[in-house]
Amino acid sequence: MSEMRAWFAAGMAKLPARSPTTEAIRYALNHWDGLCQFLEDGRIEIDNNSVERAVRPIALSRKNALFAGSDEGRENWAAVASLIETCKLNGVDPQRYLTGLLARLVNGGPQAQIDALMP
Repeated sequence: MSEMRAWFAAGMAKLPARSPTTEAIRYALNHWDGLCQFLEDGRIEIDNNSVERAVRPIALSRKNALFAGSDEGRENWAAVASLIETCKLNGVDPQRYLTGLLARLVNGGPQAQIDALMP
């Protein structure tokens, strides 16, 4: 790894400062400790694909909210989408959760303790 780091440093000296290759090398050097930690601990995954797959629906939902019609509509959609994705991330059926939540609120549920009702 020390040889690779030296090779990166030498390569950066030969490349234009704003080239894509220089930017990639700079990124690798800025995250060098994390890279070395990955190599020393086999429990650490080499990529974050699983995290990216988990948050992709949230990002897509956020994009869809741009077309909600108004600022208030976007805010409401963002709140509902956040609840749905939080349910999914916690292994809770979103439809069942929201049905139960709304029924509890309509029937005089603990609105003051709304945090206790989160999925």
